[in-house]
Amino acid sequence: MASGFFAILDDIAFLMDDVALATKVATKKTAGILGDDLAVNAEKATGFLSERELPVLWAITKGSLVNKLIIVPIALLLSVFLPAAIKYILLLGGLYLAYEGVEKIIEYFFHHPKKEHTVIKETPQGSAEVNLENEKDKIKSAVTTDFILSIEIVIIALGSAAEQSITIQIVTVSAVALLATVGVYGIVALIVRSDDAGYKLIKKSGDKGILSKLGHMLVKALPVMIKVLGAVGTVALLLVSGGIFVHNIEYFHHLFPALPATIKELGFGLVMGLIVFLLATGFKKIFFKNKQTSGPQTSH
Repeated sequence: MASGFFAILDDIAFLMDDVALATKVATKKTAGILGDDLAVNAEKATGFLSERELPVLWAITKGSLVNKLIIVPIALLLSVFLPAAIKYILLLGGLYLAYEGVEKIIEYFFHHPKKEHTVIKETPQGSAEVNLENEKDKIKSAVTTDFILSIEIVIIALGSAAEQSITIQIVTVSAVALLATVGVYGIVALIVRSDDAGYKLIKKSGDKGILSKLGHMLVKALPVMIKVLGAVGTVALLLVSGGIFVHNIEYFHHLFPALPATIKELGFGLVMGLIVFLLATGFKKIFFKNKQTSGPQTSH
């Protein structure tokens, strides 16, 4: 009886060792995409009133957890029953990320400044609903982007544990997905609240000494970090999308072999994003034009 119990414990220990090793490998392979995820979501989680930052971030985090709960079981089922579908899902996600990256660049150069990219300021009560809509829009955008990036993270983690048993695959992918959400949004929370920490240091030190200087540095650093993360996040969207195209489309993979991988992926992200942006813009114009022409006819 005792020997059977210890044998079970021994099996569990071996399983945990295998899971730990597989998770370590998967985390290393997803490190780049996790960095991109951080840059993208830090930019999306900023631009709110101080008291609204954490509630908004918590809403995005919950959305991210729901994304993982949807993606992980579907990815595991597809890998067993329909592995070819994963590739096409990745490509569709890549098109969305490329579109979003190019849209940000075009907005910056041709439609700057734009309301949704400004910090939401204190407004009269009559504007409270507008602010709430802005929050909902940014949360929705952040959760949608997180969904696409989460697919990439889960697929890479699954691929790294493909040779393992289904049990190890399930535990490994779940662990990486959870670490991705907790780690990324934990760091984002530290970034967006760094100015509040700075103000507290200034107040505690009476605006004197080293603590005061550190506090002022944190306060001044936040706007710079937001701008840098915004730029890095946009580049990250294009790199991630370009990487999806290069690694999943054989023709693209062998095209321009002399180019460095980063330049190649960035280029494909830009080109594909621009194509999708032009198609989307053309579709919107046609739809809007049809809506305008059909409007007066229905009124008569």
